[in-house]
Amino acid sequence: MKERANPDEYFRAVANPIVFAELFDAIPDVYLFIKDRGHRYMKVNPALARLLGCRSTSEMIGHTDEAFCPPVLAAQYMDEDRRVMVSRRPLLNQIWLVAGADGLPRWYVSSKFPVFGPRRMVIGIAGAMRPHDHAGDAPGDYRRLTPACEFVLAHYGQPIAVADLARCASLSISQLQREFRRLFGMSPGDYILRVRLIVARRKLEMTGAAVGTIALDCGFYDQSHFTRAFRADTGLRPLEYRRRFAPA
Repeated sequence: MKERANPDEYFRAVANPIVFAELFDAIPDVYLFIKDRGHRYMKVNPALARLLGCRSTSEMIGHTDEAFCPPVLAAQYMDEDRRVMVSRRPLLNQIWLVAGADGLPRWYVSSKFPVFGPRRMVIGIAGAMRPHDHAGDAPGDYRRLTPACEFVLAHYGQPIAVADLARCASLSISQLQREFRRLFGMSPGDYILRVRLIVARRKLEMTGAAVGTIALDCGFYDQSHFTRAFRADTGLRPLEYRRRFAPA
């Protein structure tokens, strides 16, 4: 009888464990990342680099989410990283809004795992992310709201009524509001506002367009309305945000 193989012994003998991460390079719709305890990227796959607007994976190594994402979203991602490292337990199938290189935010399913070093010390996290509408066994309730979410992504610069989203999802207005609260922790109106603000942050970072133009392009009825909402969300006025976060 052949001796049964021992997976633990096999993996301890692997001289180049990075080979397992590199397997993800061949999967176009899965985004791989490994971070250290300081939230700095140690390894990403090309798909994630492209999603965040980088020409190569090397541009992300050693940087945190703050270099690639709007500050409010980056803070949320790193807070979740801390939860994984403190609890020492995986956090599976979390739904995140991520702004891609095209400036449009979309929903992704993210799972994160603690990475252990010598003496079982947590030295970082590893994670994988995928579009929630391609997520296989992702919760079906999220897919139910996908038409409404996609409507906002396509029409955020125009007036949007909650009734429009309810029709897209084939739900009543009250059902839609309950589902958004249950799944996303926000109302449909809050979701519309969040999408508009994320796109506006991206425009402030990446373009020289006037604040008033950005406000109208992102669906705000005037510049003062946009400034109030933007300051409430980020703690900064739009021009202060641009001076702080736009590339040199």
